[in-house]
Amino acid sequence: MTWAVEWDERAVKDLHRLDRTVQSTLLRYLRERIATDEDPRRFGKGLSAEMAGLWRYRVGDYRLICSIEDETITVLVLAVGHRRTIYG
Repeated sequence: MTWAVEWDERAVKDLHRLDRTVQSTLLRYLRERIATDEDPRRFGKGLSAEMAGLWRYRVGDYRLICSIEDETITVLVLAVGHRRTIYG
């Protein structure tokens, strides 16, 4: 099963602020790991508190905050950033 990866407007802005090599690494991670796996939850961690229901993926020092939509087989990227600033 292939998962579609969609981007929220804020996440696209976050991505463009990052270095090109980091952008490339994050996009490759989504394309090769998340989109092609049967269950994208396997690579992430469920978040709690005000981010309950969302999932976090660690890629080096960077984090992807996503919503997993089972009905449409879609992973929606909501935010991208360095681990120090992503949750603030």
